[in-house]
Amino acid sequence: MERFTERNARSVETVDHTTVDAARAIHALSDANLVRLKALARLWSRGLPGGLGWTDILNEAIVRVLDGSRPWPRKVPLLAFLSGVMRSICDDLWRKARRELLVRNGDGCAPGAPSEEAAASPDPERTLAAAQALAEVDRLFAGDPSALKIIAGLAEGFTPGEICRSYGMTELEYDTTRKRMRRTLLRRDLAWSRP
Repeated sequence: MERFTERNARSVETVDHTTVDAARAIHALSDANLVRLKALARLWSRGLPGGLGWTDILNEAIVRVLDGSRPWPRKVPLLAFLSGVMRSICDDLWRKARRELLVRNGDGCAPGAPSEEAAASPDPERTLAAAQALAEVDRLFAGDPSALKIIAGLAEGFTPGEICRSYGMTELEYDTTRKRMRRTLLRRDLAWSRP
């Protein structure tokens, strides 16, 4: 993400002051906010057609903010705005996939009958529930740097050993933090499935 931001920050010298402010704000995001941003990208991009992943969606959202095609209103928190941009990009991709499917099928679908691909699109209620659970997890562990490291590692798909090596944690610190996180999540009735 840093490489991406630096490359685009150099190209915004000719655009308006708002874009420069957005570039600075993106570059200044804390590690915790970057973890949240990655988690939101994963949430919005889950199951996207065409083999696009969360990194593609996150990078596209940042490009649109930096090139001025999606100006950042300063009254809106940057993470919330970037989440909305990512959601919008994903919605556009789903609409495009549905249109292409209809064209390929020659509009052979019965009106009101969802196609297989359309039925696989994200359910708004499920998306809302996931976003609320993510916000709750963020709130619960916002002040715990060890927990944020583990969350970041899990978001990247790392094994426990990889998390320890990547974030400079000992096995004892990892195990202690995981137990603390598990107890907190169980008290809040939030699911916890990975060892």
